[in-house]
Amino acid sequence: MVETAALLDIARLVVGTTILSYASYTDIKTRRASNMLWVIMGSVGAILLVIQYLTVPAAFDNIFYLIFIPIMIVLMYIFFQLRLIFGGADAKAIMALAILVPLEPSIFEFPLFSSFMPFSWVILSNSVLLFLLIPVSLLIFNIARRNIEFPYCLLGYKLSVEKAKERFVWPLEKIVDGKRKFSYMPKEFDVEDDLETFEKNGIMEIWVTPKIPFMIPLLAGFLCSFIFGDLLFHLISLII
Repeated sequence: MVETAALLDIARLVVGTTILSYASYTDIKTRRASNMLWVIMGSVGAILLVIQYLTVPAAFDNIFYLIFIPIMIVLMYIFFQLRLIFGGADAKAIMALAILVPLEPSIFEFPLFSSFMPFSWVILSNSVLLFLLIPVSLLIFNIARRNIEFPYCLLGYKLSVEKAKERFVWPLEKIVDGKRKFSYMPKEFDVEDDLETFEKNGIMEIWVTPKIPFMIPLLAGFLCSFIFGDLLFHLISLII
């Protein structure tokens, strides 16, 4: 028979996966995710915490994990203000996750690697690690297409200016004094003027970087955390 704590963790897994999946879909399509999603996630998380406190009070023996909930919320607000997290939806999602899964879950034999860190921090850590794999994927993609030009091949791929207008991408190049220069992040997120400048200069193909919403690595990090646990802590323990 599945224990009450495991059932609550399964509910957290289902709720988190469902909401983050839908948020990832809307973020890809419209670059927006409704605030209502995080209200629902946080509310469900609060209800599950109350149920767990009433049925499995021993889970709250270490009050640090509850204290970390407001700490995590404040940290995400600061990260967003410092632009360490670009999307407001990403910051709100992590805030809601701090309420949904403050404690490390235990569903049968998972996660594989345990950690002393609050689980919302584990999710964020795993998400960042997975996000850092994107340059490796882009490099492999560019090697296959024989487009090897550093640092461009680590950050994006070549695309026609015409197609760039139809996709969520940023140019990795900018024309300065008539010359093409490397430019990682535009000062303005509207890049239509830059694309038109390329066309006026007879440049039909440029390096671009995809606007990959952090919501996607966050979803992957959430699932990864439930299955594997704290990857960073495990890697550090293996090295030490």
